[in-house]
Amino acid sequence: MAKRRPSGDGMVRKREDGRWEGRIVVGHKENGDSIFHYVSARTQKELLEKLHKSIDEHDGAELSEDCRMKLSAWLNIWLNEYAAVSVRPSTLQNYRRYIDNYINPQLGNKQVCKITTADVQKFYGEMLKNGRKNEHPEHGRTLSPASLRHIHGVLHQAMDAAVQRQLTVKNPTNGVTLPKITPATKRILNEEALEKFMEVIKKDPLWHDFFYLDVTTGLRRGELCGLMWSDFDEKKGTLSIRRTLSVRSNGGMEIGETKTNTSRRIIQLPPSTAQFLRERKKKSISQWIFPNPLQPEQPVNPQRGYARLKSLLKEAGLPDIRFHDLRHTFATHALTSGVDARTLSGILGHTKPSFTIDTYTHVTTDMHRKASEIVGGFMKDLIV
Repeated sequence: MAKRRPSGDGMVRKREDGRWEGRIVVGHKENGDSIFHYVSARTQKELLEKLHKSIDEHDGAELSEDCRMKLSAWLNIWLNEYAAVSVRPSTLQNYRRYIDNYINPQLGNKQVCKITTADVQKFYGEMLKNGRKNEHPEHGRTLSPASLRHIHGVLHQAMDAAVQRQLTVKNPTNGVTLPKITPATKRILNEEALEKFMEVIKKDPLWHDFFYLDVTTGLRRGELCGLMWSDFDEKKGTLSIRRTLSVRSNGGMEIGETKTNTSRRIIQLPPSTAQFLRERKKKSISQWIFPNPLQPEQPVNPQRGYARLKSLLKEAGLPDIRFHDLRHTFATHALTSGVDARTLSGILGHTKPSFTIDTYTHVTTDMHRKASEIVGGFMKDLIV
């Protein structure tokens, strides 16, 4: 005689192939029909264990009939209905790239409600090892931990929305193990190198002001290229950071919001910087502070600024650095010159002073050491 099934588990039956199968109700269609979740196992005991676990996982669940749609279809809906209204166009473009190149080739054909944490963990492991599914490992297209975390962020947001939309019971990206990120080494121009750089830009009247402003303010490249004369207050000597300029994948440019709310800021310019902007404005024929030389009605392309930096560094015999390292150069020299972290945080547009301190810990550590030596000497004099 077959044992009675514990109350509360789903229907249990033995299939013709000898395996045991069970199901539980996890939601209802619009017409009232039940939506079932199926589990199977080799033995009845193993099945009942799985079934009880599934009942606990789906406790209180009421999934919609769309729960069986493929992840690729859901990600497209999420991009258009959720992400498109909450992020900048350039960010949305990156989201699409992560989805098309990485997530869909591995997980896109799976039903949303059936994606497990184990599936996601396996996907992440494959990405770290081989990169894109359609690329051969020997081509060297493995994925960095930082890139994987970006992909995880997109998938996590999409699956959170899927839970809210009643497409799945829980977010399968919760509980995965992510690789640690080794912070990229910040390469800055020391005093000697910075002096060489300033000398070489003097010989370039077309780009001198562009790089001089960046070195003395630490603006992001997109912020620098997006500056308009309406942002400059001649009397106060201030500059309002209100927008950012980015390059699309097709080579076109788009103007968008600043990176964060705190990135929208007003900075007090050094007197020399404010003065050269006043002089530059007198000769300007464009609304842009740094216009395209051939089309003054358009801003300069950020990629041109990047390319020019590389050639100037080579001309000066300086190490190859990223454009963003000019920002690090400004911040490092500002801190070592005595600018406090809170003030610098406001100039850079960081969300919190603590982020500034963490980012430039190599500088603040030295500052703390010097401060302790000063205090130590001061206390020693008092005691003696």
